[in-house]
Parts: sequence; structure tokens; C-alpha cells
Amino acid sequence: MGLNEYLLNFSQEQDSVLQWLQKQTNLRTNHARMLCGPVEGKLIEFISRMIAPNDILEIGAFTGYSAICLGRGLKDGGRLDSLELNDELEDLILQAHGKAGLSDKITLHIGDAKETIKKLKGEGRMYDLVFIDANKREYTAYYELVFDMVRPGGYILADNVLWDGKVYQENVPNDAQTQGICKFNQLVKDDPRVENVILPLRDGMNLIRKIG
Repeated sequence: MGLNEYLLNFSQEQDSVLQWLQKQTNLRTNHARMLCGPVEGKLIEFISRMIAPNDILEIGAFTGYSAICLGRGLKDGGRLDSLELNDELEDLILQAHGKAGLSDKITLHIGDAKETIKKLKGEGRMYDLVFIDANKREYTAYYELVFDMVRPGGYILADNVLWDGKVYQENVPNDAQTQGICKFNQLVKDDPRVENVILPLRDGMNLIRKIG
């Protein structure tokens, strides 16, 4: 038994909604590996519940799995802005939100994430929790765009920060996505405005807290 199988066997199983969504993701997309999955999903749900945020921003929705996990921790009256580039996924995402009973709490924004963030910033939106799981080349741009929109003491969670182990190879690959993650991790480490820790769960998650 490998580590991932052990974690699955001894962690709480997905509920019926997330099981349905995982199946639909496998059936309807060619990139099911991008799904955060039951262990990481439960982790971000726990984090959201512990923070009990009023406002969440998700950069990169894919099929809506992580938004459901994050949304379950919202305070009453809270809301989540979920950003996704691929309009072909819109129907599945909205269906998933409905099945989870979160349609009234999650607003899906289809389009370029950077442009949507600028629009939300112009509207004065502020967040207690931000989850980044989109184009790895753009992680530093997302971070810099959203930083002032995070309330003091708020959190930024960045997924895939180990990038299949490429970031800590002796000879780090020079492709844009690997270099994008490397630059992001260095940026966070050197930023005196935050404190952070990287968890080696799945493909790595950087937990970042904005110092109040």
C-alpha cells in the first residue's frame, strides 16, 4: 500500500455530492488529475471551517470541487467568488454548486483571472481566504494582484507548489510552469508581510498568512 492509498483509506470518505462530481470530472474532462481530490479537499474544508471566513476568492475552479469544500466553511451570509477560464465547464460547475446546496453562496466568474481580479478589486471586494490553483506561470501575478484584497490576518492557499517534485530537483527544469512555481515560492519566502509553511500533501500546498 502506498502513501496516497493509505491516506485515502484512513481519511473520511467523500460525500455523495463530491463522489458524483469526481465521477463527472472523469467522464467529461481529459484532465481529471487536476481535481484536488478527497484528502486535499477535506484539508481545505477544515481550514475554511477553522477560519470561518465571510469572503473567499478561488482562482481556478476547474469543475467546482474545491469551491464546494471551501464554501462549506463560510459564515452565514458569506460568499465565495470562483474564477474559471474555461467556459465549457460552466454548466458542470453550476450543477455541482447546486447539488451541494451552495448556489446562493458561490458566484462563478468565467474569463481571464487577472482581469476578473482587477474588476473585483475595483468593486472594493476584500477576502479572508484566497485559494490559488490556476495557471502556474501566473502565480506571482495572482499573488501580487490579490494581496491588497486580503484582510490583515487573512490567508492565501496556493496549490501545486511542489509541481511533481520538479522544483526541488538538482537540475530544475526551465519550462515556464516550473519556473513560475519556483519564482512564486521564493517570492513568498522573501515577503516580510507574510508567514508561511509548505505542506507536502499531494502536489504541495503553500499556506500563507498575511501578518495583521
